[in-house]
Amino acid sequence: MGTLAGSFDPRRNAFDVLRLIFAVTVAVTHGMDIHTGAQPVIGNTSVGDLALDGFFILSGYLVTRSFLRLDSPLRYLWHRFLRIMPGFWVCLLVIAFVVAPAAAALHGMPATTAFTEAPSAMRFVMVNAGLLMVQYEIGGILDPAVADGSFNGALWTLFFEAACYALVLGLGVLGLLRRHRWSVLVVTGAFAALTVAQEAGAETMVNDRVLRLGFVFLLGVVAYRFGDRIPAHGALAGPAVVVFGLGVALFEDYRVLGAAPLAYVFLWLGARRRLSWSMRHDVSYGMYIYHWPVQQVLNLTVLSVLPTALFVGVGLLATLPLAVASWFLVERRAMGWKNVAVPELRRRPGGGVPAGAAKVPGRAAQPVDRPSGRGADLATERLPVSGSLRRSL
Repeated sequence: MGTLAGSFDPRRNAFDVLRLIFAVTVAVTHGMDIHTGAQPVIGNTSVGDLALDGFFILSGYLVTRSFLRLDSPLRYLWHRFLRIMPGFWVCLLVIAFVVAPAAAALHGMPATTAFTEAPSAMRFVMVNAGLLMVQYEIGGILDPAVADGSFNGALWTLFFEAACYALVLGLGVLGLLRRHRWSVLVVTGAFAALTVAQEAGAETMVNDRVLRLGFVFLLGVVAYRFGDRIPAHGALAGPAVVVFGLGVALFEDYRVLGAAPLAYVFLWLGARRRLSWSMRHDVSYGMYIYHWPVQQVLNLTVLSVLPTALFVGVGLLATLPLAVASWFLVERRAMGWKNVAVPELRRRPGGGVPAGAAKVPGRAAQPVDRPSGRGADLATERLPVSGSLRRSL
């Protein structure tokens, strides 16, 4: 029976497919919420939450790979910054200067209401620019009964994504990812224990979102670091789905029992080469950050009378051009700066491998400039890796 590390091929995998499915799923569930005030649920868990958990699981896997591949904390931070912040900042500007005035006009208000009434569009940009979302409304334009009057209720997750990046950075700088990988199991176990304690009604003193998203992200980290010991076989995916179902049925928080099985299924699917579909042009991030404001505006038009399925479908089609523009005009251009020179930090003794080499779980390190064969070092930029992996670097 093969392992997850052995099944994973950076040139042929299904991570692109899964990321796009997750982004569309979140957009669909949010569209339903904006149109009807309710989201589809499985047990006590919304379908959108499951998709979001999937994002964080895959991110934990790919971002850990990125840190170990780059072998440079500052370059790792630079790559993470380029992946999130430029697209996020442009999204804030589009909402403030295009979406909010348009929404005001559709409400029969002056378009300038977005800038003259509190909380203003300018304040929306300024206070949210640090990634932590503290203002969702603009000028009292949107009906607070519809999705809390928020112009983009999906952006809150990006701060927690960045916090998880920082967690990987901390583990990596301390040398725990490379030489003491068992410590990652200890940290993940602590999150699992807190999840169980919270389900039992104990006061954990940990923010719900931190606990939830940190736990599933760490499962992705564990999967990457122990990929050489985790079997990857369809015969295990079926029982994993059953255990996940039990977690959904038996607990308020399915993650008490179902988080690890769900992570296994997603990563097993992601590593399957038969499902590989590498997209040169990734619209998943743009789909995620723009679907909410688009659907809020559509809900102010005559399209609001459409059946929910049609409304959501139109919303997805209307979001697609913005997602494409975000990729070509912002994200791809920003990532063109990823190889600019950044300062290097002196590594802690024993905290990393020599510069110019990177390790992959279950495989020996190879020199960066001498890739060879199927097991060649994944650190080289010359390999035609899949789109999702290029964008995770």
